[in-house]
Amino acid sequence: QLRLVETGGGLVQPGGSLRLSCAASGFTFGGYAIAWFRQAPGKEREGISCVTSGGMTTYYADSVKGRFTISRDNAKNVVYLQMNSLKFEDTGVYYCAPVPDPTCPLVAAGQERVSGSWGQGTQVTVSS
Repeated sequence: QLRLVETGGGLVQPGGSLRLSCAASGFTFGGYAIAWFRQAPGKEREGISCVTSGGMTTYYADSVKGRFTISRDNAKNVVYLQMNSLKFEDTGVYYCAPVPDPTCPLVAAGQERVSGSWGQGTQVTVSS
């Protein structure tokens, strides 16, 4: 059974940093790209970043490019999202999900919807 546990969120001031973690189990972790999604208040969940199954290629939405870094550890079945220079508009609940490698760039750009099981997410609030 697929299980995704997102952690690391919190309250941070603008310009601050957070590191999110996504612990995954119940599927062949190394066989899938993993994407991070954000659901801002009152908005739909959208993809913001994705890392391919081998960890060699990463993709980012324009809104986070240059500020966020995605990485994965296939030995630990964990994906990370390092978030720097946080802005008010980064506020939301962050989720991770496995996606097929070919869809990774589209998911990261918010151009492809993802359905299926979701974890509980982790809340990120950027506020002064």
